Amino acid sequence: MNRSVSLAWLIHLYTSLGLVCALYAILALVENHPLDVFFWLALAFAIDASDGALARWAQVKTHTPNFSGRKLDDITDYLNYTFIPVCFIYQQGVLSEPWLPVLGFTLIASAYGFCSETAKTSDGFFTGFPSYWNVVAFYLYLLELPAATAGLLILILAAMTFWPVRYLYPSKFKEARWLSIGGGALWGIGCLWIVLQPEPPYLVVVGSLVYPIWYMAYSFYLHYTRPD
Repeated sequence: MNRSVSLAWLIHLYTSLGLVCALYAILALVENHPLDVFFWLALAFAIDASDGALARWAQVKTHTPNFSGRKLDDITDYLNYTFIPVCFIYQQGVLSEPWLPVLGFTLIASAYGFCSETAKTSDGFFTGFPSYWNVVAFYLYLLELPAATAGLLILILAAMTFWPVRYLYPSKFKEARWLSIGGGALWGIGCLWIVLQPEPPYLVVVGSLVYPIWYMAYSFYLHYTRPD
């Protein structure tokens, strides 16, 4: 095995570390350590944010042609971005048993999104709500919204998976990259600080919503002002 092939397999191994994060997140969920769940999901997020660039640099498709890093990435992401956050929402009482059909719909909608051939565009966008259920669970838990409000929001976002609005893919969208990536990095650091606090200040949690709100608003702006 030459050096290039070995490097490509190391990148795949790096991607698969997200599955280890998923395991620890599940264990934290079972042991009822909610902020630890978000710590492991945040670490999985950091791996996912960096493995694509590494894979392109190492030309993994060329050197491991019979192995799909994309499938490995999708399996890992579905666990960390959708399945564990949805379980968290139920286990932590954000939504109770009557809302289980909504959570089931969320799992199905996200699975359809992951399996869509048009989920990612060549010009740096996701098509349909990009299954950021880890972020949704994070804020619903910390903001302690009423169940009816939380359930309605989840239902709307799940339905938006099938609405072909284009959302920024920060690492691939070339325009305003400094704002999308730089702002996202600062937001991520802020969220990590929140996770590490035993009792995060409520106003800090609310203030951290600035980036997600900008992300959604800017995505809608670009979708409706840029030609397809």
